Amino acid sequence: MPITLKDEAAIVGIGQTEFSKNSGRSELQLACEATAAAIKDAGLTPADVDGMTTFTMDTSDEIEIARAVGIKDLTFFSRTPHGGGAAIGVMHQAAMAVATGAAKTVVVYRSLNGRSGARYSDGVSQGMTTSDAIHWSWYMPSGLMTPASWVAMFTQRYMHETGCTSEDLAEICISQRNHAVNNPAAFFYQRPMTLEDHQTARKIVDPLRLYDCCQETDGGTACIVTTPERARDLDCGGAAMIRSVAQGAGADQEVMTSYYRPSISSLPEMDLVAKQNWEISGLTPDDIDAAVIYDAFSSIVLWQLESFGFCKPGEAKDFIKDGALGLGGRLPTNTHGGQLSEAYIHGMNGVNEGVRLIRGTSSNQPEKNGHVLVTAGVGIPTSAMILGQMS
Repeated sequence: MPITLKDEAAIVGIGQTEFSKNSGRSELQLACEATAAAIKDAGLTPADVDGMTTFTMDTSDEIEIARAVGIKDLTFFSRTPHGGGAAIGVMHQAAMAVATGAAKTVVVYRSLNGRSGARYSDGVSQGMTTSDAIHWSWYMPSGLMTPASWVAMFTQRYMHETGCTSEDLAEICISQRNHAVNNPAAFFYQRPMTLEDHQTARKIVDPLRLYDCCQETDGGTACIVTTPERARDLDCGGAAMIRSVAQGAGADQEVMTSYYRPSISSLPEMDLVAKQNWEISGLTPDDIDAAVIYDAFSSIVLWQLESFGFCKPGEAKDFIKDGALGLGGRLPTNTHGGQLSEAYIHGMNGVNEGVRLIRGTSSNQPEKNGHVLVTAGVGIPTSAMILGQMS
């Protein structure tokens, strides 16, 4: 049998700060607050932690967090690149660390002042490396300078090929807002959305309207990964087994602008990640009870549904109709409200929601919660995992 990461690690604790538009404190403090909360939720102490991992884009140094919260010796630390594509890449790192014995207990964290500080809507004009400047020089003269503009290009082509409309995108936005309405942690708590609200909102980059785009948020999240054996002994809020976890970069991959492929209406890198997850877990789409699908923009939910085989290519617009993504639907999705309606913490708030779904503690808890798919950002080297119940 090939060696895989199936059932070799479990998430035992989750923590987060409030989500806001102005946190009033540093990203380091946000990271420390989330980390301390996750350790407490796991029933552990800071001295139990010996590993840490986060995004290359995170500004908070792991050793400064360790000093601040009381973590002692570290035997493992790492960082994963490519923005939102790292949202499960960091979980991959943590799972490998505990599976190999590099660490026994790993903190995975992400914090950002994404609204009151540096904003992604400011585009690529700030903080570029030399290689970044070379890459983006091909696109900046055409106005392709922001995440919304990059994804709009793919979305236009996808809509042209499949017949997907703005009202189909609204179906995703409204479904997720309905979830956020019940989630006290969500920015849009108790603030429902109608089709008219979506369709009359201003366009950001055609065809993406305001509510097709994720929020810019201040906040921090963290989770704790350890071995299944240790997880069973902890007095924690409940453990979620990592049934499978994988990363992938597709052929001829660029960062957000893979426009030179034969087709730009699908996600080869997410296809690769999906294939690995099905092979590692031994599961199929029929085994997945709920999903947390990275939703920096509404359209990218459609492509991921197709990559993971919940529907055929080009048919996601039909799959999502009639409430398929809601609590009573085939695949309850982004039950926290997602990045569109809860918060944008680079996908890591979605990891915490995946754990809540397995625990049975989501604000919008579906009847079935045996297996939950959690994905990461698209248009870049990406990642995903499947969570399951502890046996």
